[in-house]
Amino acid sequence: MLTKFPIATWLFTYRREWLRADIVAGLTATAVVIPKAMAYAVIAGLPVEVGLYTALAAMLVYPLLGSSRPLSVSTTSAIAMLAAAQIAVSTAQTGAAASAVAATLALLVGGVLILARVLRLGFLANFISLPVLIGFEAGVGVVIIVGQLKSVLGVHVTSKTTIDTLLELPGKLPDAHGVTVLVAIAGIAVLLALPRLFPRLSAPLVWVALSIVASAVLGLDALGVKSVGTVPSGLPALTLPDVSLVAQLWPAALGIALMSFTESVAAARTFCQRNDPPINANQELLAVGAANVASAMVGGLPAGGGASQTAVADRAGARSQMAQWVNAGVVLLSLLLLSRVIGLLPQAALGALILVASLSMIKPEAFRAIARVRHDELLWALATLAGVIFIGTLEGILIAVAISILTLFYQANHPPVYAVAYNREKGIFRRAGEHESDETFPGLLMLRTEGRLTFANAANAREKMQALVAQTQPRVIVLECSAIPDIEYTALVMLTEAEENLRARGVTLWLAAVNPDLLKTIERSPLGATLGHERMFFNLHKVLEAWQAQSAS
Repeated sequence: MLTKFPIATWLFTYRREWLRADIVAGLTATAVVIPKAMAYAVIAGLPVEVGLYTALAAMLVYPLLGSSRPLSVSTTSAIAMLAAAQIAVSTAQTGAAASAVAATLALLVGGVLILARVLRLGFLANFISLPVLIGFEAGVGVVIIVGQLKSVLGVHVTSKTTIDTLLELPGKLPDAHGVTVLVAIAGIAVLLALPRLFPRLSAPLVWVALSIVASAVLGLDALGVKSVGTVPSGLPALTLPDVSLVAQLWPAALGIALMSFTESVAAARTFCQRNDPPINANQELLAVGAANVASAMVGGLPAGGGASQTAVADRAGARSQMAQWVNAGVVLLSLLLLSRVIGLLPQAALGALILVASLSMIKPEAFRAIARVRHDELLWALATLAGVIFIGTLEGILIAVAISILTLFYQANHPPVYAVAYNREKGIFRRAGEHESDETFPGLLMLRTEGRLTFANAANAREKMQALVAQTQPRVIVLECSAIPDIEYTALVMLTEAEENLRARGVTLWLAAVNPDLLKTIERSPLGATLGHERMFFNLHKVLEAWQAQSAS
């Protein structure tokens, strides 16, 4: 029961002294959640209140089922951008209202996540590698920045793709609206400078408040600066999905569900502290799925855990998910009491907020860190980045998944195979050729490979072994098996045939360090009968003793 309703693990044991910390954390996180929720709605091409509806519904529901103490669930820039791409396509093709598309998409995303929970697919949280995710987020950041340039310049752009927009914008510069540009520049300056000068203040909230005051006092509307406009006051109305859109939206829902789940679990794990219960990935599927369904019911966007707002809540000392309910309460009060005030917010001010938030998604230091360690994985990150920019955001998530899957296949099908040498001083065996003091033995070739030998990678491993054999012309070949957990039947047959071919050429095959389960498998095969216990050794030290004894005789 506790697994299905993790709320029981903290609500029934809630301590009075936690309340103050949760209230402070909830109020602090609100300063980030409200401005960004409105900004992400704009990214998706929806009114700002849709972002607030999303935050309200998701934050009320997630604490009931979520396994993470600080995770703050509303929506994220990546999810909003994915939703925006599909909303644009669906509205153009079907004529459906953008709000209906968004709500139906959120419901489908929730359904996909809940179905994944039923199927226990929580392992999919690790399905996108970190370099690919870094490339995807950077690509989304670039796409959002380019898409918001028209708002901060106060111009109309007809292009639909990122590249076309970049090509069109230079010709629009003479038409830029001066006051709008000044508002955007002021916003960017405030949002960049304030965190450095006053790190305790919420730069997004301060900027939203300042821009609303400036709009009211200076009459920016009359000067041609477009504002957010009318924001409905009160609770969101119950929204039903548009069933006719399901067939068109479900492929996009799969990609958004994967991104929502990946981001949510990554944020939850990042801020999981030593005393917190472990993050249950399958439980997160259910919790985030339910949050999406709730968002759909109020006409919101697809939802997911946000790293930035989770970080704020965690740093502010959130002791439980009560902090998120406090956050939801403030969002509700904003809808009830501040809708007219929010309507004064200049679009350029919101555009500046989106630009600065999107800049944080592009992390050159992360690319440099990958480059220092793994050049091939840097290429995966750059390929995903390019795919998002040149092909499209929804296609970009598919590229990210495809690259991750191909990476797994490549690594599984290309096991490392290398010769082993002996360091007599330390009494250890390690990769040959890396240390001059290590010894090899003429006529003896010790080989090591790592990972399961399967029908898919056995041929590749055999080719690498044959190349090493051709170089050294040994009389005895030893396959060290400590890093081989299992050998599938096809690979075992190939190893048996290799032993027969080697024996016909006067070369003997030995095995060493075979784990007990693998040993049982080999003993049941013809290879086991051929080798016997005389040609299988406990470790490479025993191999050397046998080799030296054989050489001396």
